[in-house]
Amino acid sequence: MTEAPGWAAIDDALSRVYGDTEPLHFGTVHKWALGGPDPLDGISAYPRTDPVPHWHFVSYGMSELYSKESSDPDESGWGFEFTFRVARDPAETTPPAWAMNFLQNLGRYVFQSGRWFEPGHTMNANGPIAANRTDSAIRALTFTVDPELGEISTPHGKVQFLQVVGLTIEEYEAARQWESGALLGLLEPRTPLHVTDLDRGSLLADPAIAAAVRAGTERDGSAGGALYVSVASWAVEGDTTVLTFGALPAPAIARAVAARLPRGEDVIVSEDGGSTIAFLPHERFAVEPMDEDSLTIGVPPGAIDDLVAALRPEAGRHSVPSLPGLVIEIEPSIMRDPHGEPTGEVIG
Repeated sequence: MTEAPGWAAIDDALSRVYGDTEPLHFGTVHKWALGGPDPLDGISAYPRTDPVPHWHFVSYGMSELYSKESSDPDESGWGFEFTFRVARDPAETTPPAWAMNFLQNLGRYVFQSGRWFEPGHTMNANGPIAANRTDSAIRALTFTVDPELGEISTPHGKVQFLQVVGLTIEEYEAARQWESGALLGLLEPRTPLHVTDLDRGSLLADPAIAAAVRAGTERDGSAGGALYVSVASWAVEGDTTVLTFGALPAPAIARAVAARLPRGEDVIVSEDGGSTIAFLPHERFAVEPMDEDSLTIGVPPGAIDDLVAALRPEAGRHSVPSLPGLVIEIEPSIMRDPHGEPTGEVIG
């Protein structure tokens, strides 16, 4: 495949794990580069029996497969390819289509928004990650380096194999309040190779795991200081600064503020394709625009509880008594299905 050295480098990495085993490969007919809807040129699926039966999916298309086009000589394309391990029935011979559609959706998000994923990032899917499994508790995800494939060098730069891992909402919240990698390490004995099983419930139902998560959170604090949301804006009305967020992410912002600011750590809330609001621990209240798209809010220790209380998922304007001149406005969040269509459910 001299005409596709990036593709060949991925194949070489897979051969070190799978030898001469041929995967089931699914190619894209109408490629993204030619105006098609799917950013991944292909997805390979390997049926596995060890350490538990699962499908191992690997994408082709987030890195530069054919020629070097980006200006960064050290990274190929976005710098990663997706992998995904999904539990399977040992008798199953055809990989689930939903998993491949899901990877295409993640790739589409990156290409359209310009925001990429890295190990430790988390995302709430706002519903089951498999659209046809409304009964599944797996409704969020995080990312880690694939434990077998790791990172490779290619003629176009490095490529990290970034594994998608499904989480329950309880586990997602634990990852946000603590640290995603630490949580996955704690769950790994029950989810070897971080296999996603749509049929499982929250592993935090195990008192021993829940206690370990609490201890880790208290010991280490939160690593989740960056949140990406659909609404994060501000306006100045006289002497008052009004911060606007959606009702759905408001509790997550509140938890990050409560966990990080007392430890001297920042919380950064970014609107997809828009502005950024940063909450910083400070000895006094301060509002400082950094530029037309960035605002910092200095929050003294005595005001953290009031700020957290104002970040509640109730539509309307909420004052922050200990921060006169600051108002939190919460907008209702319209829930959407995996295809982006409104479900009829409104939060707030």
